[in-house]
Amino acid sequence: MQKPTISIYDTTLRDGTQGEGISFSAQDKVLLAERMDAFGFDYIEGGWPGSNPRDMEFFELAAKTTFKHAKIAAFGSTRRASLAVENDAQIAQLIDAKTPVVTIFGKTWSLHVTEVLKTTREENLKMIEDSVAYLKSHDREVIYDAEHFFDGYEDNPEYAIQTLAAAKRGGADYLVLCDTNGGTQVSRLTDIVQKIIQQIDHPIGIHCHNDSGLGVALTLAGIEAGATMVQGTINGYGERVGNANLTSILPNLYFKLDYALNCGVHLKELRSFSLDVDKLANIPSNKKMPFVGDSAFAHKGGVHANAAKKVAHSYEHMRPEQIGNRQRILLSDMSGGSSISLKARQMGIEIDEKAPEMRSFLAEIKRLENIGYEFENADASFFVLLEKHFNGFQDPFELVSYRTISEVVRDGNINISEAVVKLRIEESPEIKLTISESSGPVGALDQAMRSAFIAHFPALENVELLDYKVRILQTGKGTNSTVQVLMKSGDQNKTWWTCGADFSIIEASYQALCDSFRYYLLEHGATKSAS
Repeated sequence: MQKPTISIYDTTLRDGTQGEGISFSAQDKVLLAERMDAFGFDYIEGGWPGSNPRDMEFFELAAKTTFKHAKIAAFGSTRRASLAVENDAQIAQLIDAKTPVVTIFGKTWSLHVTEVLKTTREENLKMIEDSVAYLKSHDREVIYDAEHFFDGYEDNPEYAIQTLAAAKRGGADYLVLCDTNGGTQVSRLTDIVQKIIQQIDHPIGIHCHNDSGLGVALTLAGIEAGATMVQGTINGYGERVGNANLTSILPNLYFKLDYALNCGVHLKELRSFSLDVDKLANIPSNKKMPFVGDSAFAHKGGVHANAAKKVAHSYEHMRPEQIGNRQRILLSDMSGGSSISLKARQMGIEIDEKAPEMRSFLAEIKRLENIGYEFENADASFFVLLEKHFNGFQDPFELVSYRTISEVVRDGNINISEAVVKLRIEESPEIKLTISESSGPVGALDQAMRSAFIAHFPALENVELLDYKVRILQTGKGTNSTVQVLMKSGDQNKTWWTCGADFSIIEASYQALCDSFRYYLLEHGATKSAS
């Protein structure tokens, strides 16, 4: 039996923005809606008209935007108790939003009806039916969200079903069962959804939250129980700990459970889509996110990397390219020759895992990691180490000495740092001395080294220091602790990370800076190799 096409209803722009630290401008929401449309989402919930000026602006902008596939939905609630639906200002705003779809929520749980709305169960049923029917009379597709459905069903299953029947009588196109508190267990949700589908002959959707860490599992269970619409958010944004995460739901539905999706042909863009949404929200991406995260197909152990090299799917549940991700080999003191060889190949260097130099190279990796280096997040430093060990790369410069001085001028609260660097460039006997000032010692050291290099390697003028992270690797040793520095550098075309480790933060920074310059010089051929 052929499985149905599942409708994907995205609520990132409304429910997702209720998450802590998540905010989009009206213009950003339009950009995201256009991206969702191009991706193949069926419904895009834009916000709640009248709740804030930003959502009102979004609907004004959306009305002027052409969407090729997705339908924009305005979100709101049923009419107020004891108020005629045609006199309810909130209902009027839903119509004024001029969206083809309106989604309204109503109360399923008697607790909310009597204690929150302060009305009767009978009036609540009329509120649901009246609101849906009125919106349908204005030629809208109406999706009814049964809020707190599973809690309401557990409390009073007969009344919960009555609320769905009221929405159905009103003409709702979809009845969506919401696990609003996120506390339902998978087996119980499956049982309830199956019973509802048997009793209510109508299209059913599922809307889950992740409070018990089960948002994705609950959603998939709801679909397998017979629901045909999924409501969720990109990257799991949402109130409290978030909504069910579409970046996990979509590949599970399409690749694992063989459901048809209108966005299925675009899933190879899923990772880039996820990253773009994080960028627009101005939050760091979660490396541990299933499917789309940096670590989703990363292998660190030597046995894993060796097996993945021979047969990728022996340690991967799917091909990462299917959702726009990639296999990554991480380097650490757990690495073996296979890990090194495979990682080197990914970086464009062919190395035989059985090469005689491999044993000493592995020993060097273990030694450096033992004193604080971390190569799994510093590919450029690892690249430099490979070139030194296997291809005879030698530094085109020799450090004679460096010195940094920091001064704090209390009057005016000014920080001044000075760096003096003495370098011997290439094989010239002349020592190049440069002095630079900056607001901090690392910046001063960076500028002084760059000044010394520029005359010999003008390409380095394009390199910028973009990010700088420091970790204290031991606790309880105070100022004698080893410091690890991770440094992000880049030019107009690419970025790269390098690392250093030492008891001195300045020396660790110097090491990371040198590796950044070495990497760039290697990439641009301005180096020398051992004869």
